[in-house]
Amino acid sequence: LGTLTAAQRDGMTVAVDATTAAGTPWVLDPVAIGALPLRTALAAELATRRPAIIRGNASEIAALTGGAGGRGVDATAGPDDIAPQAHDVAIEFGTVAAVSGARDLITDGVRTVRVSAGNAALTKVTGVGCSLGALMAACAAVTGDPLLAATAATALICVAGDTASRAGGLGSFAVGLLDALSTLDPRAVAAGIGLTVTCGQ
Repeated sequence: LGTLTAAQRDGMTVAVDATTAAGTPWVLDPVAIGALPLRTALAAELATRRPAIIRGNASEIAALTGGAGGRGVDATAGPDDIAPQAHDVAIEFGTVAAVSGARDLITDGVRTVRVSAGNAALTKVTGVGCSLGALMAACAAVTGDPLLAATAATALICVAGDTASRAGGLGSFAVGLLDALSTLDPRAVAAGIGLTVTCGQ
């Protein structure tokens, strides 16, 4: 959702209408919803337009089902805490709900994937969530399975975060994350993802 202005709200609607008409998958990132009514209402309206993936932290995803939301962009709950709400979001909006956290949870309402890779530093660098949303959109463009797209993108960013964590402090981590994303080997992703797949919640 970014920083909302009237022009940006109108632009989002036009963009979503155009992608829907073209059959192009799109990703909704309901940033910081729950506490601010304007953002919450816009996210709820956009969610009804059938995004391929809705990506957020646990508080943001829960806010789509009437939860209170978090503290700005910070979550006050974890993915497993809101697994039922993530399932409800996926079913209600016909989408994949991708919940970021210590152990990411991704569900289409039938299949549920948990990714245990990653590093706490990912939550301390501005823009990682936005980057994850962009990666999900890129992956959704090359597969007809949004759950697979969301899982692949999550695996990429989490394994890259594990790799970058060896660099040292947060400044080095931010640069190391970009380096790791650009050089990741598929075998390293497969080995480091820590994937669990179940049917149902």
